[in-house]
Amino acid sequence: MSVLNTAPLPSATILGYPRIGPDRELKRALESYWQDSVQHPATTVLDTLARLRERTTVRLKDLGLDADHAIPSEGSAVDHVLDTALALGAVPARFRADGFSPAAPDTVRGIELITALSRGTDEVEPLELTKWFDTNYHYYVPELDPDTPLHAHPESLVSRYRDTLRRTGVRTRPVLVGPVTLLLLSRPETPADDAAPVDPLARLDDVLAQYVAILSSLAAAGVEWVQLDEPALAADGWSVPRSRIISAVTTAYTRLTSLADHPAVLVTVGYGDAGEDAHLALARTAVDALAVDLDRGDVPGGAALEAWGERPVVGGVVGGRTVWRTDLARAKNTLDRLRAAAHGPVPVGTATPLLHVPHDVTRETELDPDVRSWVAFADQKVTEVVELARGVEQGWEAIAGTLARDAEIRAGRAAHPATHRAAVRERTAAVRSEDRVRASAAERRTAQHERLQLPPLPTTTIGSFPQTAEIRATRAAHRAGRLDGAAYWEAIRSEIARTVRAQEELGLDVLVHGEPERNDMVQYFAEALDGFVTTRHGWVQSYGSRCTRPSILFGDVSRPAPITVDWTRYAASLTERPVKGMLTGPVTILAWSFVRDDVPAAEVADQVALALRDEVADLEEAGTAVIQVDEPALRELLPLRDADRPDYLRWSVDAFRLATGGAATGTQVHTHLCYSEFETVLDAIDALDADVTTLEASRSGSGIVAGLAAADFPRDVGPGVWDIHSPRVPTFQEVVRRVRRAAAALGPDRVWVNPDCGLKTRGWPETEAALDRLVAAAVTVRAELAREDDAARPGVSAAPGTAPRAVVGAVR
Repeated sequence: MSVLNTAPLPSATILGYPRIGPDRELKRALESYWQDSVQHPATTVLDTLARLRERTTVRLKDLGLDADHAIPSEGSAVDHVLDTALALGAVPARFRADGFSPAAPDTVRGIELITALSRGTDEVEPLELTKWFDTNYHYYVPELDPDTPLHAHPESLVSRYRDTLRRTGVRTRPVLVGPVTLLLLSRPETPADDAAPVDPLARLDDVLAQYVAILSSLAAAGVEWVQLDEPALAADGWSVPRSRIISAVTTAYTRLTSLADHPAVLVTVGYGDAGEDAHLALARTAVDALAVDLDRGDVPGGAALEAWGERPVVGGVVGGRTVWRTDLARAKNTLDRLRAAAHGPVPVGTATPLLHVPHDVTRETELDPDVRSWVAFADQKVTEVVELARGVEQGWEAIAGTLARDAEIRAGRAAHPATHRAAVRERTAAVRSEDRVRASAAERRTAQHERLQLPPLPTTTIGSFPQTAEIRATRAAHRAGRLDGAAYWEAIRSEIARTVRAQEELGLDVLVHGEPERNDMVQYFAEALDGFVTTRHGWVQSYGSRCTRPSILFGDVSRPAPITVDWTRYAASLTERPVKGMLTGPVTILAWSFVRDDVPAAEVADQVALALRDEVADLEEAGTAVIQVDEPALRELLPLRDADRPDYLRWSVDAFRLATGGAATGTQVHTHLCYSEFETVLDAIDALDADVTTLEASRSGSGIVAGLAAADFPRDVGPGVWDIHSPRVPTFQEVVRRVRRAAAALGPDRVWVNPDCGLKTRGWPETEAALDRLVAAAVTVRAELAREDDAARPGVSAAPGTAPRAVVGAVR
């Protein structure tokens, strides 16, 4: 236990709060700085962070978290994982060589370093970006080699705590990713060869030395509680055995709690059940409190709670990943079970940080009143925590009115006509297994080659093109009624024509219409489907400064009318080249929405899939030969525990195949996946039965190429050759190297050449420059292959219609 005179852990707490600001203030500050660091220097970002911390602390205190240490001390500019890595001084060698030295995040030098690490520079590629467990949040992957120097930088943690205390009088709780999770999430700076796999826990002692220094500095600053997050304990699939992870937990927390002077340590395990082994391991150390996820997990076993003794166990009964109101009766019963088994205090908390939900539902004045009454954003979830804690402290009769009101709201939701539409349920129930099956892959390949007549290494993009300020203003004016339908239609048609023309000039083989009419790849469909509502202020952070507004899927889903057909048909009328129809897949629509919790996910996915199946049929009738059904979230929703994965993979693959199962033999179906460890689900990707699969590959070092080759993946693939999540334009040599690697590993007759992801967030100049190099690289490698085997590939040359600018780009 801590030797400090520590205040007790309060009866109500949360594990984290949205950090972007209710009006995305942090996003605006960061992007202004990135656009013009003279006009908007790094100090403006730091000032924004300080104001948001103050605003958050005051708001949470007003909502009832008024005890010391109830409120986490956060404030990451870009990412909490990156902040923790920088607190340890972990800066990869390539950045140090480029002049970047370790720095605390909440400094001007720290903001400059964070910018370089997350966005790259002209000379250096950024850190890899990937999904945070099974969420749509993306973190920046720390890089650690055996000789990466480490040196603690606790200054930002100390300054955040002191600044908040000075501004608000509130003692907050600094937060770090725990040492075991940080190491498991890291990758080497220089990937080892196959004969020498990297042990992610090899540097545990070195990392713990930095945590020791950080905790000592926090104690010296008067910090009484610190929060260390260990969500990795709730997941399987790491590269080291579970026994080693548990041993590392014991080592880490024995050492961190044996300091002569340290804050009390709250260890949290969100995103699922940590398991009895982890609970026991932590209990056998001197950790001061444990927070458990009781939304997705269960009450710890009796042996673990016996070992915890009289130390607090925070019951995370309020879900931090969904906007649905907490079932207060269920939460009450769960807390009662925990209180009956535990020997110490049972504070009430959230199951995870609240960064996955928007700020405040009371701002959604345009939301259907019924739906609004069913949901709770971050502020409402805090109120739920506070009210449940009052019930624990004062007895459940003290909140009897709250419990009765919640039961009444839940009954009203269950009886709402939109939540059970007979026609939708009957159609879903009538789906047959043959509805999910197309002609054989060999038949389709022959028919599609004959129809499309594409060259080797065909080039394409993932779908979206830059969303300019003018396009966003056009959509906003139309939505507000300032622009009538005819004028809006003409503006979108003009942008589509520009996009098609640009692609033809660049020499791309399969074109897209660019999606200027789409605000978001899920929200656009949600607005056109029955069973969804959308919000105006429901922003959540996806990665860096990027935010999304997840739609709310509250009822049975159907498609009242075609959604994409007119725009796709118009684009196709402008060119002789194939134009892809662009749809978002059923699993991704679920993953990037807040999905109803009163119907099995498999049934909801099939409802969405049937709506998309109708769209596929209409696109085919309009003459569309290539249809892309994006599933970037397929890996994202993969359950964290191995035992839960087969059922998920079954229904997610089934839903995709239901959406595409009606496509004709000659229609080429593409899908796209990004920013996840695909190697773990290659069998499922194959089972999707798409004709072409494009994947993110460049930011993760093209590791997926080796995985696809090792698995002898039988379908066409497009491993991305350009990381679009950075403004950096890759060199021609980099792109050629990636194309060559893919062609050599997978066979040139199976490889497509494309960016990692859609181009919505990029500007036109960088987009054209990068695509110019992409096309030139494909042309160059085609020519190399033709020279190597002229007889086997007669007539191989540049793609028909390849623009001269691509050849010029090849020498840049």
